[in-house]
Amino acid sequence: MAPDAEAGQVSRRSDPFAPLTSEHLAVGDGHEIYVESVGRTGGIAAVYLHGGPGSGGQPDHRRLFDPERFHAVLFDQRGAGRSLPKRSRENNTLPHLIADMEMIREKFGFERWMVVGGSWGATLALAYAQAHPHRVSGLVLRATFLGTRAELESAFRGVLPLLYPALSDDFLSILPAKERGKPLDAYWRRILDTDPSVYGPAVRAWHDTERILSEHAPGRVRLDLTSLQSGSALPTSPFMEAYYFQNDCFMRPDQLMTEAGRLAGIPGIIVQGRYDLLCPPATSHALHAAWPESEIRMVEGAGHTLYDPGVRDAVMKAIADMASSITKQEI
Repeated sequence: MAPDAEAGQVSRRSDPFAPLTSEHLAVGDGHEIYVESVGRTGGIAAVYLHGGPGSGGQPDHRRLFDPERFHAVLFDQRGAGRSLPKRSRENNTLPHLIADMEMIREKFGFERWMVVGGSWGATLALAYAQAHPHRVSGLVLRATFLGTRAELESAFRGVLPLLYPALSDDFLSILPAKERGKPLDAYWRRILDTDPSVYGPAVRAWHDTERILSEHAPGRVRLDLTSLQSGSALPTSPFMEAYYFQNDCFMRPDQLMTEAGRLAGIPGIIVQGRYDLLCPPATSHALHAAWPESEIRMVEGAGHTLYDPGVRDAVMKAIADMASSITKQEI
């Protein structure tokens, strides 16, 4: 056994969630996406899709999958996380991400796989399933986001001033008065500006406001306006979010609902926080109505994030239950 292979075996014995494999996979267009697998070869095939767009995967995401049951693949989408080039928006669209998933699936030799994703990960999961329904054994979604402008307007122009009026004032104060009539467009334009003095405050304000809206009990409910001008490291996801949202997530209007019929025959579990301000229950309810094979599992007292009380446990149970359903279908 080669020394590095032996070290990998030792690592997996001490940590069953350590990657089986990890690499940068060239997918074309100058992109190399970071891909890792966990669990055991021959286990139930699954793929995990991180949120954002642009946030990247986290080590804890590996722990959503029982390593004795699954052979799960996790990857950082183009321009996100450990993928290269970092933050690249060239040749980076929803169809590109779907094509990357197919390349990964074929590389691992999976005929079909369970697709798991939350928020933007749910958007990508639905778009992939509608493009390749015969490659999906089941869907587990958290916080359904359909990638529409209406959802973003509802969160930042409806919910934000209704529930957090002072925070809404903070959010708008970053913009010149003449740009406050269309704040989302103004924010995305500023985030994608080339001048650090323009994009820096906008990136921090967008990130912090979104973070507060994502938590059922946030630690703070105002922006620290003085820190928005600081030279501290910038969060990365707002850049990709602004790019995707400015381009309607590279989908036709209401594409995921219009094509929900393509999900027929695919079992699904939707984990939904009762008080999710970014992706409210009404969205999951509408999707379920168009996709009868799905079920909604409501988490009371929780908001948007995976780490609100009860959400992570509900996602893990949904993954385990879907695995049992898939196993029964294959017998």
